[in-house]
Amino acid sequence: MKTALHRVAVLVLAAVTCVAGLPVPHASASPAVRYTNPIAERRADPHIVKHTDGFYYFTATVPEYDRIVLRRATTIQGLASAPETVIWRKHSSGEMAAHIWAPEIHFINGKWYVYFAAGRSDDIWRIRMYVLESSSANPLTGPWTERGRITTPWDTFSLDASTFVNNGVSYLTWAQQEPGISTNSNLYIARMGANPWTITGTVTRLTVPALAWETRGFKVAEGPAVLQRNGRIFLTYSASATDANYCLGLLTASASADLLNPASWTKSQNPVFASNAATGQYGPGHNSFTVSEDGRSDVMVYHDRNYRDISGDPLNDPNRRTRVQKVYYKADGTPDFGIPVSDGPTPVRLKAYDSERFVRHWEYRAKLEANVSPLADSQFKVVTGLTGSGTVSLESTNFPGYYLRHRNNELWVERSDGSTLFRNDASFSQRAGLAASSAVSFESLNFPGRYIRHSNGLVNLQTVSDAQGRTDATFVLE
Repeated sequence: MKTALHRVAVLVLAAVTCVAGLPVPHASASPAVRYTNPIAERRADPHIVKHTDGFYYFTATVPEYDRIVLRRATTIQGLASAPETVIWRKHSSGEMAAHIWAPEIHFINGKWYVYFAAGRSDDIWRIRMYVLESSSANPLTGPWTERGRITTPWDTFSLDASTFVNNGVSYLTWAQQEPGISTNSNLYIARMGANPWTITGTVTRLTVPALAWETRGFKVAEGPAVLQRNGRIFLTYSASATDANYCLGLLTASASADLLNPASWTKSQNPVFASNAATGQYGPGHNSFTVSEDGRSDVMVYHDRNYRDISGDPLNDPNRRTRVQKVYYKADGTPDFGIPVSDGPTPVRLKAYDSERFVRHWEYRAKLEANVSPLADSQFKVVTGLTGSGTVSLESTNFPGYYLRHRNNELWVERSDGSTLFRNDASFSQRAGLAASSAVSFESLNFPGRYIRHSNGLVNLQTVSDAQGRTDATFVLE
């Protein structure tokens, strides 16, 4: 197929550099941050928040559905090895005694709050939303007070409460089954009331799952998560059954609009994040958002599985894993989540030092373009060089096993044939940028003195002899 492998090149240590949605001046570009997926095995519905104390706090659903756990670390990657504390356990009977799902941790008015869903011992599917509160500076040490159930207009299946503030107003978003609508759950929004476990005023239905990709297995819209950027509110949600059909949808509203007016919201007609067989990631969903360590990039946190086929009920399969990857933005300011990347180091993009253009592959050939679509055509994993340590190779994100290699001084993306020639052609020495040490340049292993360089929209292997050449051979890692 025509687009089958038009995917080429570029690199780097991994993911996160520019202010979300805003270009970063090349002279002050910060190093890309590297994450390695998964962050946590057997942790679903992940929620990570960066607090003012310098710590990231991480909670998620455990496969036993019997407790709420919390970790903290000064980096996102550090959460992978951080000790885990149980801050609350299910009741032995009655309310909050079954199906402890989807905890979220928020810091509101000087206190910590955890929103979660739970069933009853006498009816595990009688799922409702509840809130815990702690005034401890360190939420891992507690103690925690049960503030009870969040009351909504209907006493029905409800879950996935989340909260955000826009223009000084606090809102609650959640998923619920509404009487008279034959779906498993729809999305709702309301203003918060006198405290973080009370809503007040109008309750607005935001969306009902009706499209084909929202109704596979079950008619589901759940797990709302809000991203506020570029004058807009982007609300992602999860749709369909929790197997490989699970995916993310998107609602968008202006930050200045009346968020309680359904007409303020526009629904994307296609999923914005879905299973990808090439990268081996299935059922990505129930996400949250946090920010990179330098505060300059948005990071999406989500769960998925690394296999498609599940025996029995997907809710009984314990192997959903917590993963992260950088959020990019299109020229119109809307988020581009790309594809769920393969396990291991997260990919980066190579941006030309002197423009907002990126190395990408098209018909196997490496080119330099702005506004690349699909995003993954311009994402590459920086891996240990095919010749061994001391060099790097640039592996295509959406075509794993294909690498950026030079052939007759042209840069192409091709599948490794295992030969010595291919390994040499696809291995580079990563150098400080020839035009700026804050950026990078890539020197050929088997042709020293020749660098990856763009010229007239194409990417080639060339020698560098002047200032323009040094600029053309310098890339910012994003």
